[in-house]
Amino acid sequence: MVRYEIARRHLIAEFGGLSLRPAAALRPPAQSFRYTSVSSPEPRTVQMFKARYTLPATRRSLTHKFVVGGHEGYLTIGLHTDGSPGEIFIKISKDGSTLSGMCQAFCRAFSLSLQYGLSVEEAVARFKGMRFEPMGQTANPEIPHALSIVDYVARFLELRFADLSVRPADMLAVA
Repeated sequence: MVRYEIARRHLIAEFGGLSLRPAAALRPPAQSFRYTSVSSPEPRTVQMFKARYTLPATRRSLTHKFVVGGHEGYLTIGLHTDGSPGEIFIKISKDGSTLSGMCQAFCRAFSLSLQYGLSVEEAVARFKGMRFEPMGQTANPEIPHALSIVDYVARFLELRFADLSVRPADMLAVA
């Protein structure tokens, strides 16, 4: 129960600045299972939390300028030493707007997901195709139309980082 309490406090500290209450952190842990061994009458608990794989203090990054439906922004992707993405930041031209705040919240959650082990392929599958404003034409010929900024980011990550094991290193070079 001590690990659960530490994880709960960590989530509240991470998301507290967004005035959000992580509902899953307030329930008993669903990731905890009890196994009873035939040789031992005492059940043991196995925690399924992964360690957080944080980025080094000095890291490489990729910055990409984009336009979706007339809204200009910059996508910055912080890279691990192996070249895989570990965090993302989106800077929208309309600073202080609701759109900018939601983009920052999305980036924080997305970055934490990557650092706790969500693969780029899984992330792309979950965020690609999300449809909401702003949407429309983009300045990127590889992604001519985006259904939202989240859709654009997912598709850009898919083009650059999906299935790193089979893509040659020169495909990851900045275009």
